[in-house]
Amino acid sequence: MRIRARYSSPGCTSNAYAAAFTPPRNARRALHAAAPAPDHSQRGGAPLHRLRRMLGESSLRLGALELAAAIRSASALPDGARALGRCLHGLAVKAGRVASSATVAKAAMDMYGRSGSLADARLVFDEMARPDAVCWNILITASSRRGLFEDAFVLFRSMLASGAGQSMPTAVTVAVIVPACAKWRRLRTGRSVHGYVVKAGLESDTLCGNALVSMYAKCGGSTAIDDAHGAFSSIRCKDVVSWNSIVAGYIENGLFQEALALFGQMISEGFLPNYSTMANILPVCSFTKFGWYYGKQMHGFVVRHGLEMDISVCNALMAHYSKVIEMKVVESIFTSMDVRDTVTWNTIIAGYVMNGYHDRALDQFQRLLSTGIAPDSVSFISLLTACAQVGDVKAGMGVHGYIIQRPALLQETSLMNALVTFYSHCDKFYDAFHAFTDILNKDSISWNAILSACTSSEQNIEEFFTLLREMCRGVNQWDSVTVLNVIHVSAFCGIKMVREAHGWSLRVGYTGETSVANAILDAYVKCGYSQDARLFFSNLAVRNIVTDNVMISCYLKSNSIEDAEVIFNHMTEKDLTSWNLMIQLYAQNDMDDQALSMFSHLQSEGLKPDIVSITNILEACIHLCSIQLVRQCHAYMLRASLEDIHLEGALVDAYSKCGNITNAYNIFLVSSKKDLVTFTAMIGCYAMHGMAEEAVELFSEMLKLDIRPDHVVLTTLLSACRHAGLVDAGIKIFKSIREMHGVEPTAEHYACMVDLLARGGHLQDAYRFALDMPPHAVNTNAWGSLLGACKVHEEVEIGQLAANQLFAMEEVDIGNYVIMSNIYAADEKWDRVEHVRKLMKSKDMKKPAGCSWIEVEKARHLFIASDYNHQDRSCIYDMLGSLYQQIIDTQSQNMTMMQSMTSTCCLQIGDEFMFVLARSEFALCMLLVPVIEPSCESNFDGSFYPAAPESHFREISRQTLALLHLATCYGSELPSALGWRGVSQDLYASQAQVERKQEQVLLATDFFSAALLERSMRLGFGKEAKQSPSVGQWAR
Repeated sequence: MRIRARYSSPGCTSNAYAAAFTPPRNARRALHAAAPAPDHSQRGGAPLHRLRRMLGESSLRLGALELAAAIRSASALPDGARALGRCLHGLAVKAGRVASSATVAKAAMDMYGRSGSLADARLVFDEMARPDAVCWNILITASSRRGLFEDAFVLFRSMLASGAGQSMPTAVTVAVIVPACAKWRRLRTGRSVHGYVVKAGLESDTLCGNALVSMYAKCGGSTAIDDAHGAFSSIRCKDVVSWNSIVAGYIENGLFQEALALFGQMISEGFLPNYSTMANILPVCSFTKFGWYYGKQMHGFVVRHGLEMDISVCNALMAHYSKVIEMKVVESIFTSMDVRDTVTWNTIIAGYVMNGYHDRALDQFQRLLSTGIAPDSVSFISLLTACAQVGDVKAGMGVHGYIIQRPALLQETSLMNALVTFYSHCDKFYDAFHAFTDILNKDSISWNAILSACTSSEQNIEEFFTLLREMCRGVNQWDSVTVLNVIHVSAFCGIKMVREAHGWSLRVGYTGETSVANAILDAYVKCGYSQDARLFFSNLAVRNIVTDNVMISCYLKSNSIEDAEVIFNHMTEKDLTSWNLMIQLYAQNDMDDQALSMFSHLQSEGLKPDIVSITNILEACIHLCSIQLVRQCHAYMLRASLEDIHLEGALVDAYSKCGNITNAYNIFLVSSKKDLVTFTAMIGCYAMHGMAEEAVELFSEMLKLDIRPDHVVLTTLLSACRHAGLVDAGIKIFKSIREMHGVEPTAEHYACMVDLLARGGHLQDAYRFALDMPPHAVNTNAWGSLLGACKVHEEVEIGQLAANQLFAMEEVDIGNYVIMSNIYAADEKWDRVEHVRKLMKSKDMKKPAGCSWIEVEKARHLFIASDYNHQDRSCIYDMLGSLYQQIIDTQSQNMTMMQSMTSTCCLQIGDEFMFVLARSEFALCMLLVPVIEPSCESNFDGSFYPAAPESHFREISRQTLALLHLATCYGSELPSALGWRGVSQDLYASQAQVERKQEQVLLATDFFSAALLERSMRLGFGKEAKQSPSVGQWAR
């Protein structure tokens, strides 16, 4: 049975129109079959039931009002029953009701417009003799509803041209056409409609005014919000919708404070906000400075006025509390809701993701599936975001599989874009590309997502430019995000490409955007062209906090402290990144006190240090060798619940370099997730303290966990072997670098091997190994290690060859000249010593002042060579004189030898140890850090600040350990003063560049051994003292 037909042309006659919609012979049977059972609870159910009874009575004729009501009822039914409306329209045409009654014609037009049959609606309209404003409004509404905004405006212009009278646009017409202009994003067209409203005197009408306010707000622009406020002010009788429109307009344009002010004005003028008002205003609170406070006030208002039962208000409350990190309140609201929709579930899932509770987000998604509510694209976007943040590729692929099983979701472009972004964050470029190819309707976000995936690695640069050319050939035009991706990629390609990207962004007109300008500045910084960055920065008209931070990072790379301080001090607003950059700048330039001061100032400003802050300040604590500061950082981490695998590795390294192996190992044991970073830190701890066997054993455990080593951990392992003198083990590890682990040996690996062989006395092998190094591995560390070993073993010939190599590579390094001079002096080649000294003098080289410092009772004391300004200097030398007098009393038979060694004792013991002896009331464990060997050539002018060298020099000297070991048999006086518990591990690990004179050390400590041994016998501890090994034997 055919009951549907379409017009072939607009010019169909009324008879043809009637024939097309005349029911066939069994019309009544068809109507009975098509019409659903009577349901008076549904809209229009009663008229249709009445129509069925009327059709059963052949003597009764249908009236126009009844036909119009029946057609309207049919338009409200599902699509399957709308054929009934066509049949009713056919009966009306056959009975002549359409031509004689405008009511039936309007009902038919509305029915066709709602069902999307615009051509049929237009045919009915054309058959009308005098269409009024209602008919025009029906057509304009139908066109706007279908997204045909241009057609809707053409109809509006035709309505204006039709003449005066009842066909002129009314307030309803304006309320229909103005939202179409907003959706069409034609602000100019909307202004022309506004002009008609003013001419027609409708600007004070509430319906027109509300539509104009909403239109201006949605179109946006610099002056649109002012026009919206002007239209709002013109409304004579404002209602709640008027206030909602203007408040929503300010919110959409980012004017949150103004929106809150209007909300307060709305209440003060006696208008009670409704559900829509609260749903709009609640999300604003989280964007203001006092968002938490405002949100609490809004929540109280909602409860007082009984609006908390509305599902949209509850959803808005949950969204607000999620943004201010109040997930317990979110959970409470969610639990109290009797009815939940998809938006409710999406809000709580997104809240968990936003606050880092990814496991809870997945659990809520499982609960959502069990409720029978179908998740939508927003649900999956939140899940993919959670998987991307934690790097859970397996879970993300599971979500992808769920999406594939539901073809309707594959039509969602936003969801497919989220898939591309997920794979991009997980470094799965080819999976991202496959997801990109599955997108049916690619938009600019899709292209930007895949382009951003290419920027994650330098290996995908070629694919990036291929996709960019394909994007430019298509209908999708680039935007500011595309320009940002191009600039980001250009930083990988060098300064030439950066300048080309800069020029291209100028041509397309995007350099005026702050984000693009910041990206260009960052690209110059990454390429190392600080001058270009400074020039570009100085020419920027508009800057923000990101711009200043990028410039500070530029000065951070070039160590331009003063320039960075100028920018930092002139910043009107500073974020945590700004403070972290300055702390890092001070820490890496050994300005540790300034770094600590900056860290304290950061907290006084109300900011909470994050993982980056603690990592940077730990570096300063390591430079100061302050175990107390490291413990404070550790305590803050525990209080703030800062859990990060890299931070745990930094803490292990800090405890290690400050001499606390126990705490370092405990942190390693309780680490939440042991990876390459934590293993590297712990192996480095063992290596620094001479525990090579433990380092090798831990490395074996790491391999058992299928953790692939990199060049850093292998360098650390080789360093452990060289400090412990494990030559064979070190050679075996070096051979396995390429053969077993697939890592290409670096310059650091070759330098460690040279040092390992040289320390073991294999100087010829070390020299040949250094000569055979590949070109990329040649470095000063290898030859410097060989030169230092030649000094220890008094090997002049090889030392001279190593020195020649160093003089050629770093001509101005004074350390190489000093070591070579000492080698010649040990061999009594004074003419060559004089030659080296003359070279140093001709190059204006001066040896820096030696310094050391000690931490006692949380106070740090600094000692510098040739400096007599320490407050306890006299006490220190009084103690030294007392010890010297004891030596004289004990060794009186060899006075000449003692006098010759007095200066040696003073030099090798050091002021820091004498300070501890003098301050015997201290009962805390101390930490000695000899930095640079003191020299009589030091030039100290009172302004010297000790520069902390590389981390591996911070080791307790041999002579200090010898004396501390001797203190264990000295009686109860020294051990209690020093808090010394004995030496359980050999903590000595010499530095190649600053070798100690071992013979003088042993001789000096032997003198102290005799003196202190005699004193211990006087105190009644002779038996225990005699059984202790001599200092000379222990040190050897």
